[in-house]
Amino acid sequence: MRYQVGMYGGSFDPLHVGHIHDMIKAAALCERLYIVISWCQGRESTPKELRYRWVLNCTNHLPNVSILLIEDDAVSKDVYNTDHYWEKGAADIKAAIREPIDAVFCGSDYRGTNRFESLYGPESDVIYFDREEVPISSTEIRDWAVTHWDYIPEVCKPYYAKKVLILGGESTGKSTLVQNLALAYNTNYVSEVGRDTCAYAGGEAFMNAGDLYENLLRQRVNVMDALKRTNRVLFVDTDAITTLFYAHFLLSNQEEIEKCTKLAEAIHEITEWDLVVFLEPTVAFVQDGTRNETIAADRERYSQQIKELLDANQVSYTCVSGDYYERFTQVKTLLQNIGLITIW
Repeated sequence: MRYQVGMYGGSFDPLHVGHIHDMIKAAALCERLYIVISWCQGRESTPKELRYRWVLNCTNHLPNVSILLIEDDAVSKDVYNTDHYWEKGAADIKAAIREPIDAVFCGSDYRGTNRFESLYGPESDVIYFDREEVPISSTEIRDWAVTHWDYIPEVCKPYYAKKVLILGGESTGKSTLVQNLALAYNTNYVSEVGRDTCAYAGGEAFMNAGDLYENLLRQRVNVMDALKRTNRVLFVDTDAITTLFYAHFLLSNQEEIEKCTKLAEAIHEITEWDLVVFLEPTVAFVQDGTRNETIAADRERYSQQIKELLDANQVSYTCVSGDYYERFTQVKTLLQNIGLITIW
C-alpha cells in the first residue's frame, strides 16, 4: 500500500463503470479509502439513498472502503463550481474523515486546474486517473441510459430499465406478444400471474377474492424481480388495473370488491410504465380451458370496460390491432419511435 488514508469523491449521479474502475484502483492503493458522495436536496437526478446503495453494493467486498455522504446547498452544478463551495466541501470532508488524508483521487479532467492541490495540498498527494480509460460520463447516462447500457453497473440497471406493458382482454395475444418481444430484443418478460391462479382454481368461475389479491401482489413482485435481470427493456403482460376489471367481473361481494379496488389502485399508484399498449380483440378467441365464455361472446364490450378503467386511472395507452404479424411490427415501430429501442 502506498497510502494510509485516501479519498475519492463525486456525486455519482449516476454511478457508472468508470467510477467503479477508479474506486477499485484507489482502494488498492490505500489502507483505508473513503468514498464521498456529495448531495444536495433537489439538485440530483437520483436520490442520495439510491446512490449510497449503488456504491455500497459495488464496494462491499472491499473491507478497506468506507462511504460518507456530504451535503451542500448549491442549487446547481454551475453554482457549486465556485471557490466557496469547493472550499466548504473540502472542509466538510476533512471534518467527516477526522484523520489526515494522504491521497486524493480524481479524474484527469481536473489535471492542470490546481483545484485539488489547492484544497488538499501539500498534506495530500493528488492522484489523477485517466478519464478516457472508460469513455463515459454521468451526463451521457442521464441523457439516455439505454444507449449506454454496458457502462451501467448491474446494481443500477433496475432503476434505468424501461418498462413496456401489454394489455387487452382475454385471448388477444398478450402472452405471445410479450414473449416474442423479449426474444426479439434479447431481454426478459413477466407473464400474467392470473393465468396460474386461474388454472389452479379450475377456471375463472371458481376464482375468489384471495386469488385476485395474489394476482395483484405477485405481479408487482415479479416485475420488481425481473427488472434485476433486464437488458434495457422489460415486457410485462397485464397490470393492476386489468386485475381490477376482473374483480368487478368475477366478484359479487361488495366488501371484497372494495378491498380489491383499494389494493389495485395502491399498486397502480406506485407503478410507472414507459409505454402501454392495448391489444384490440382482432385475433381469434382461443379457449384454453380457463377463459370465460361470457367475455368470448362480447369481446368488444369487455375490452371497452378495461379501457374505461384505464382512462379513469389516467393511464395513457396506444391501441394496436390486426393479426399477430401486424401487432408485432406495430409495437416494434412504437418502441423505435419513442427511442426505447434503437436497434433492430
